[in-house]
Amino acid sequence: MVAPSAWASHILVDSKSEALQIREKVGKLKDFQKLARKKSTCPSSQKGGDLGWFRKGTMVEEFQETVWTVPLKTVSTPVKTKFGYHLIWVHERDEDA
Repeated sequence: MVAPSAWASHILVDSKSEALQIREKVGKLKDFQKLARKKSTCPSSQKGGDLGWFRKGTMVEEFQETVWTVPLKTVSTPVKTKFGYHLIWVHERDEDA
């Protein structure tokens, strides 16, 4: 069986307070992408934080948990991983894969 997949973008920063400040400025996807380009420390920032499609089980646990529970097309609360604090925007989920 093939693992379900999701398409998500994220903004990665060093502190929870910075993540919370950025989150307050996100109203829609365009805001998220603009802030990702400006603030994210991840190389994906050049693509507006876009991580593309990935299979369940390929991301770190805390990140993955959020991808599968956050409502689609909204920004998550800050998610702490070993990389820092992420704000995650899930575009789509293919749960029937």
